Amino acid sequence: MDPASTRFYPPVDLDHCHVLAQDGLDPSEGSPWFHQQMVYAVGMRTIEVFEEALGRKALWAPSVPTIHDGRNNAFVQQLRLFPHAMRMKNAFYSPDRRAILFGYFPSEASEDTSTPAGTMVFSCLSGDIIAHEMTHALLDGAARGFREASNPDVLAFHEGFADIVALFQHFGYRDLVRREVAAARGSMTAAGLLAGLARQFGEGSSRGGPVRDYVNFPSDINYAQTSDVHDRGSLLVKAVYDAFLLIVERRTGDLIRLATGGSGILKPGALHPELVERLTDETCRAARHVLRMCIRAIDYCPPVDVTFGSYLRAIISADLEQVDEDRFAYRMAFLESFRHTGLLPRNLRTVSIETLRWRLPTGRRLHKTPKWLMNIVDELAIDWRDDLSRRAIFDRSEKRRKTVHHLLKKRISEDPGIAADLGLKAKLGKFNDDFSADVDWAERNKDVPNATNFEVVNVRAARRVRPNGQVREEIVIVIQQRQPKFVDALRQKGRQFWFRGGVTLIIDPRGGGGEPEIRFAITRSIKDKSRLAREQAFRANPGDVSLASMYLADPALAKLEPFAMLHRHEDFAA
Repeated sequence: MDPASTRFYPPVDLDHCHVLAQDGLDPSEGSPWFHQQMVYAVGMRTIEVFEEALGRKALWAPSVPTIHDGRNNAFVQQLRLFPHAMRMKNAFYSPDRRAILFGYFPSEASEDTSTPAGTMVFSCLSGDIIAHEMTHALLDGAARGFREASNPDVLAFHEGFADIVALFQHFGYRDLVRREVAAARGSMTAAGLLAGLARQFGEGSSRGGPVRDYVNFPSDINYAQTSDVHDRGSLLVKAVYDAFLLIVERRTGDLIRLATGGSGILKPGALHPELVERLTDETCRAARHVLRMCIRAIDYCPPVDVTFGSYLRAIISADLEQVDEDRFAYRMAFLESFRHTGLLPRNLRTVSIETLRWRLPTGRRLHKTPKWLMNIVDELAIDWRDDLSRRAIFDRSEKRRKTVHHLLKKRISEDPGIAADLGLKAKLGKFNDDFSADVDWAERNKDVPNATNFEVVNVRAARRVRPNGQVREEIVIVIQQRQPKFVDALRQKGRQFWFRGGVTLIIDPRGGGGEPEIRFAITRSIKDKSRLAREQAFRANPGDVSLASMYLADPALAKLEPFAMLHRHEDFAA
């Protein structure tokens, strides 16, 4: 469908015998059917990368009831892709439509571009843009708590993470990597093609180059002073890319020393083909590992209010669980690059691999094997041999959410102190979407001692294969709670927001002695007054990330399309 041209293109049949016989449609910028094939192929590849790293099938964000009355979330079977959704310089993931909308536009004249003026530029033909938008959708499905901007890092994280996935997918094209390695004589720092995103889109927008370039990174962008979503997100990408460069240097150092007789200085001229092949192998392997680390960390993030520092802790913690021997010091490379970029966590006195690892809260009630844990794991009854459809996985997850909620609600009623260890506030009631107290809920629970309202957002089962061939099984439980707060002391109506807290529980169902144990309890306490003060200050003056003004003028529409607003017309995707 092409609304701007009032035309409808029949869907391409990729299973047609003629298409299969030629291994897909031939590339054609003017063919709407090739456009459809392009978004599908890159989209599916992005899904595969996520599922491989997470150890489970990916699910789209469910359709949540408008009124929180206990009704089930609705399963979303498909994410719709519209290659010709609009004639504008944009492409974005729409949670409301459960779709990705790609724009197109005539290129502008520029001396610094190889794209002639007037040439139609289709965002659906950029593998970077497709991967970027698919990542927004996949991240929204895995971590719905990251949709709401509670601090300057949240939306920037969405942007930066989407760029990371798009950037490192370049290294899945071995021929491209080999050519760049040969041209750059083994120096990935000089391999500009592999560090720039959406080149044609950027040229067509008269930018004269990629939309974002992580080789020629601007020196005037720094974390302490940058509030723009894209600039701030680019710092996260730079930190990850710099870690990757360190890792590649360590993985290829012995090859360079052997090729140079120990001097480390290559002779002038073309590299030997065998050396190019070996350097390509190590570069692609490092990129694959780094991308897996970045995606796997999503399960180890706090349920809300993510920051770049907490994401680093998630990367380190997840990798320590997955990989015993860090031969090439991947984790130290991440620490060094995040330190250099100024993205370290704010609340650590000393920074090391050990201190960056998430810790189990030392509360009296919450330790590795609390009494209620065995009951929950038994009730979940997870069969790790199951190979279920996405619909069946979703249905079981919904059932398990209710099971965990019922059991924890009962335990908190018996011992309110458990709530604090989970980042929750005991005896907190339920609130309507207009911030008013839910009187019906209070009435229904008046006979329940210490009745506490909270939501079990997700219960996920992950099964990952470790480098030594062992299979690691994990249960990830995400719990949230919300309460209304005012932006400032004036307590003006209309100046309220939802302050959220909760916990991400990482559970080993078998543990060290065969019994389930909590590996990590990653909390964002709803009773944390300093965090509340920071969020109030941010919401009072959000700077360049004002949701209602970044892209859409209509505030009502802005709420429906949060990702469309992430980009102004000169940028490419939200």
